Amino acid sequence: MGWNDWAHYECSVTEQIVVANADALVSSGLAAKGYKTVTVDDCWMAGSRDASGTLVADSTKFPHGMAWLGNYLHSKGLNFGIYEDAGSSTCGGYPGSGQPQGGGADHFAHDAATFASWGVDYLKLDGCNVYVPSGQTTEQAYRNAYSAEATALASAGRPIVFSESAPAYFQSGEWGNPTWFDVLGWIGQYGQLWREGYDVATYSASNPNASRWSSVMSNYGYNRWIARYAHPGNWNDPDFLIAGDPGLSADESRSQVALWAMMSAPLILSSDVSALSSAGLAALGNTDIVAVDQDTAGRQAGVVSTNGTLDVLAKPLSNGDRAVAVLNRGSAAQTVTTTLSSIGLPNCTATAKDLWTGTTTTGTSTLSATIPAHGTAIWRLTPATGCAAAIPTGEIVGNGAKCMDVSGSGSANGTAVILYSCGGTANQAWTRPGDGSVQSLGKCLTASGTTAGSSVVISTCAGTTAQHWTAHADGTLTSDASGLCLDVYGGGTANSTKLDTWTCGSHQANQAWALPV
Repeated sequence: MGWNDWAHYECSVTEQIVVANADALVSSGLAAKGYKTVTVDDCWMAGSRDASGTLVADSTKFPHGMAWLGNYLHSKGLNFGIYEDAGSSTCGGYPGSGQPQGGGADHFAHDAATFASWGVDYLKLDGCNVYVPSGQTTEQAYRNAYSAEATALASAGRPIVFSESAPAYFQSGEWGNPTWFDVLGWIGQYGQLWREGYDVATYSASNPNASRWSSVMSNYGYNRWIARYAHPGNWNDPDFLIAGDPGLSADESRSQVALWAMMSAPLILSSDVSALSSAGLAALGNTDIVAVDQDTAGRQAGVVSTNGTLDVLAKPLSNGDRAVAVLNRGSAAQTVTTTLSSIGLPNCTATAKDLWTGTTTTGTSTLSATIPAHGTAIWRLTPATGCAAAIPTGEIVGNGAKCMDVSGSGSANGTAVILYSCGGTANQAWTRPGDGSVQSLGKCLTASGTTAGSSVVISTCAGTTAQHWTAHADGTLTSDASGLCLDVYGGGTANSTKLDTWTCGSHQANQAWALPV
């Protein structure tokens, strides 16, 4: 949690701007609520290193230097974050820590020691201009660079949180691709959080009220499917919070905070803190929502249902509670009712706290709200005594961000399971009750055979190995009967493409699945 200058100030960052925003974090009360790491992004450096090869701050922008800035932030009870790049130069063209183009010695160890001497607590390492030696893949060059930085930080003599940007350089579209999935699989070995996709839209001083909502929705869109990579100590980072900054309405600001909290995302503001809107400041400082984000279980929400207008998310919490959010993407208010059964609490009532109003309802089995355009309702549920543990319930989403679907909503044994546009319908609602089965419409997902290409159908649950599925960290679901992967036939994304079992490949986009939690 904290603040970064980039999305509001970009390369106009100065010492005065950083200090003013640090002071505003304290005076606004946000620092006391956890927003403590103040990070200086790109363009803070001089254009070249000094004679000893050490990074130097731009003396005009930062007249007191970076060690002074670190001391100032620490004196305020804040942490000091800084930006560098894994390549030969930063995205803004300043000296990078990585190898020069054409090869040669890197600066990872030297720069890490410099940062430690300045009192740095957090490093954001970008991925522009990474040198790819002959004979290496681009992915291997990135992995080598981020591994080298991790080694350098471990030897720097000071604990420094490592934020990695490698995945963002391999992302494409909302669903992703094999290399992106592969990078997401190894990046957590080296750091604690990672930017995995597009930058959020930056503030424009020449057009300050230009909407930035579509950018927030884009980042939420790709992040919601990769919950499998998040757990305590490793976090998906869909980029900065711009809630309360120009470009988002009050409801949009509240939505971003609620959605980032449901996704266990880092809460890093990038705004003019002293000028935050009252709605933005209230949302950012909402301690109930911060508690959902910072919950010690570290579980990212799963998607219960989507239909193009409404998204329902559910998130398990450490004490057995369950957070639920409903996003209204539409341009008009929507009155929504969601049952507890649909979010994994069948035959159960709960105490539901509306985290915006603080209103608590006891003994309820439904959640209802009128949600404004671009707004998000969010509740914390405490199940009543005697309720069984929550059952992961919701969509199973695959290639092209489309849903696993029981064809035609049929319930007859042998009904095909296909890929189809998500619509929030009952034949796209799946449960994983913990016995290895995957169920919809009262029937079990079944592999019809044990050879590659066997179709996947639903049939009466009988506890056979053909109805037992094992979920893996890379997003694959394998049939216990054959060891083959649940697969979208031919790598297709068209509606009605059949699902089958096939030999498991390497991070294939058509064999990766986002599961309910």
